[in-house]
Amino acid sequence: MTERQQTILAAIIEQYAEVAVPVGSVTLAKLFGVSSATIRSEMARLEEAGYITHPHTSAGRIPTDKGYRAYVNKITDLELGAHELPETIDRSARAINARISSYHNRADRAIRGAVDSLVELTQNLGLATIGDELYLNGIGNLFSQPEYMQGTHVQAVARLLDNLEPWLREASPNKPLSVYIGAENPIGKSSGASLIISRFRSPFSDRSYIGVLGPTRQDYGRVMRLVRHAGTMLEESL
Repeated sequence: MTERQQTILAAIIEQYAEVAVPVGSVTLAKLFGVSSATIRSEMARLEEAGYITHPHTSAGRIPTDKGYRAYVNKITDLELGAHELPETIDRSARAINARISSYHNRADRAIRGAVDSLVELTQNLGLATIGDELYLNGIGNLFSQPEYMQGTHVQAVARLLDNLEPWLREASPNKPLSVYIGAENPIGKSSGASLIISRFRSPFSDRSYIGVLGPTRQDYGRVMRLVRHAGTMLEESL
């Protein structure tokens, strides 16, 4: 992928995350100040490579799982390259800090509070392991997303949730932050969902997890940062 194609792919992903409507060449042409023909040519190359596709009812394009993976990898590389810079604590991160701090002497309540904050801030389903149980909140958020209004992916999402706790216990992802996009999910591969989880140490386990489950169409940069921050704050506080 050329640098311009990477930029166009990022714009499609970010625009689609915001409006949940396939993104057309005219919109991107205005954004980049080039002709629609130029954008269409680059979009055709991205589609040939499998990074975007177009619903048969629309001339616009939407990202594929492969496109999201390339985008997330780019975000991760940028964050790793800037890991020595002081973290910017914004209002959302401070809200997580405040919720965790209010339960500093109750580990289970602090973890639940952090999940609840992620639910409010990301409008996704929030989850965490507390001992041998999986705490979930925000199921209504998940199923109110446009992708799930027709019920196409609902059964696959349900299978994913039903099997998530035993899978986490067995697989024990060992990265500080793990992102499973669409078909990358171990169960419910046709769910059209992304699982973003952070590992942290807690009084319950050296491998506790907190994260969110939402549609593949989401603001990955912001959600990944908030999930990572929640895991880091829980580990420091508990």
